[in-house]
Amino acid sequence: MDRNGHRDVTEVPFRPSVGAPPGAAVLDFPGLAARARSHGLDVHAPMRLAFHQLITVRSGTLRCSVDFTEHELTEGGWMWVRPGQIHQFRSALGAADGAAVLFPPGYLGAATAAVARLDRPAARSPLVVPEGADAEAVRGVLDLLESEYRTVAGPLEAHVEVVRHLVAVLVLRLAHLPGARSGDTAGSEAFRRFQQAVERDYTRTHRVEDYADRLGYSVRTLTRATRATVGCGAKRFIDDRVLLEAKRLLVHTDLSATAIGERLGFPDATVFTKFFRRRSGETPAGFRTRASGARR
Repeated sequence: MDRNGHRDVTEVPFRPSVGAPPGAAVLDFPGLAARARSHGLDVHAPMRLAFHQLITVRSGTLRCSVDFTEHELTEGGWMWVRPGQIHQFRSALGAADGAAVLFPPGYLGAATAAVARLDRPAARSPLVVPEGADAEAVRGVLDLLESEYRTVAGPLEAHVEVVRHLVAVLVLRLAHLPGARSGDTAGSEAFRRFQQAVERDYTRTHRVEDYADRLGYSVRTLTRATRATVGCGAKRFIDDRVLLEAKRLLVHTDLSATAIGERLGFPDATVFTKFFRRRSGETPAGFRTRASGARR
């Protein structure tokens, strides 16, 4: 808790579990809570994860928030939290039975990462509920993954690769379920490069023209590729990323609005406040007060 009463967000790197195969973690909910405690973390505190976290509920209900949006995970549902997102369990883990699969960027092969779109923005909702044959397939992969993760059979090197391949199968299954796709079009390559550039430089420039010049595309090409992939124009995409980071900093740090605006590349506090009010409908101070109050 900082001096303004905000809950500090914890930056959480991926750390292998003691005695487990390296590279991934496959845990039930008690195991997830124990893992957090072993690293000195409060499992119910807001965390900015540096790894992928796949969560599923077998029974009961689990409430979570991802980047300030509340979600309810029920039987058979999956939630995919991506690196850099702020995640918080909003109900007790003991109220549900389920599993979590954790793995860092770079854990899966390049071909798997490309097909599963691991370098693309997350779907608009991190929740998906497999149905019918899809549900059976995903459940079967998870059951096998949990079994293999717990039991080392044969050489350790082979065991590590079996777990890696099963995580890849699970990720590929989930990435291509209805509702999980973030978009595929002929413009995806242009958008992929644009998205990576925005993630790298959104604190330096908010102008589509600057990204177009650096990437060798026209503004029109970037706008069309972005709209086809995520349903909004290139300028809106940049502004959405800036707004999200502004909200993260307002809720989880004690930085002033002036300091946040400066960090995000605005020339002064007035311009930042106008941007924030135009995009969110409230001032930075108003958002901070309302969001912080909701988390107490």
